[in-house]
Amino acid sequence: MKIVVIGGTGLIGSTVVARLGEHGHQAVPAAPSTGVDTITGEGLKEVLQGADVLVDVSNSPSFADDDVLRFFRTATGNLVEAAGEAGVGHYVALSVVGSERLPESGYLRAKVAQEALIEDAGMPYTIVRATQFFEFAGGIADTSTVDGMVRLPGGGVQPIAAAEVAAAVGRTAAGRPVGGTIEIGGPEVFGLDEWVRTVLAARSDTREVVSDPQARYFGTLLEKDSLLPGPGAQVAQTRLAEWLAR
Repeated sequence: MKIVVIGGTGLIGSTVVARLGEHGHQAVPAAPSTGVDTITGEGLKEVLQGADVLVDVSNSPSFADDDVLRFFRTATGNLVEAAGEAGVGHYVALSVVGSERLPESGYLRAKVAQEALIEDAGMPYTIVRATQFFEFAGGIADTSTVDGMVRLPGGGVQPIAAAEVAAAVGRTAAGRPVGGTIEIGGPEVFGLDEWVRTVLAARSDTREVVSDPQARYFGTLLEKDSLLPGPGAQVAQTRLAEWLAR
């Protein structure tokens, strides 16, 4: 199958392209660096010609509330239109577990808007919602650092290795549309503060992680299960200690 991967040069996308190629698919990475711009629409018609599947793992360059909402509305609108015109048979998008439960977060509101555009487009689709990637722990710490201390709530997270997210997206792209949502998470539940504290310690980062239930995560307060997948979620295999050891 010809599978076009929007965001195909990034952390998840490049791995999706590689995995699909290993399984005999024609996996085409699409990004501004390859001449495809989802905001302007440049290159979309050409890259989607003859495509069986469109995979969207792109992300906004800015996480400011207005910027990220504008990005996903514009990019997804252009992708849905171009995919429909090209007769793409399956639209696969990567989203975030718990997005609909946290409307105070501008980023997660934007992901909900993205999902709605796909669901309303009238084409076969699958949305893969993933939990937080192991690889993002450092970035979360950086954005939560105040006066040299990392302030984070203890809401539950079930982090996952990016490689296993990419594998799930690749399997979904090669399979049949489900017309709904798939959730995937890691095999262990941590408090957000506990997870980041563990990663920083393993990296010899001396910043203190302070547990603060009033600290915000991407602009929102967390309940204990706000970011946890439901009981039917796919569970990945890589544990945090294994990932850190690598």
